[in-house]
Amino acid sequence: MEESEDVPKDFIKLKSEKLSVDQVSELVVSPYCGAVSLFIGTTRNNFEGKKVIHLEYEAYTSMAETEIKKICRDVRQKWPSVKHIAVHHRLGVVPITEASVIIAVSSPHRAESLEAVMYCINTLKASVPIWKKEIYEDEYSWKENKECFWANSEK
Repeated sequence: MEESEDVPKDFIKLKSEKLSVDQVSELVVSPYCGAVSLFIGTTRNNFEGKKVIHLEYEAYTSMAETEIKKICRDVRQKWPSVKHIAVHHRLGVVPITEASVIIAVSSPHRAESLEAVMYCINTLKASVPIWKKEIYEDEYSWKENKECFWANSEK
């Protein structure tokens, strides 16, 4: 494969179907890269002593995709050696143990991809309009991300 055939790409998807770690990681594999780093955010069965039944996600989809594209641009400025970036986020109901978000980044060496993945998830939680509702046994609660800049601006 010629280097020109392996131009850096961003794979952004918001979908209601189950996310696949294999599919997302395969998107970013490159013969020019020795590292693929992943973050997988899954639904846990508890929060502050309450039993979580499942999560539900909603998004302002077009704005969320625009914000994720900005995150990808920022990653490429901070870590120019990053090759491919994939950010897939699930919408709707996400059962216990299933993935809500999968982020994958490839780069020639591990440091850049690991740092870029951490930056992606932290920035996504702070700036992308995706909302999480935790469903418990007998109640529910909309959750704000502690990192979310607009949630903290009025406090």
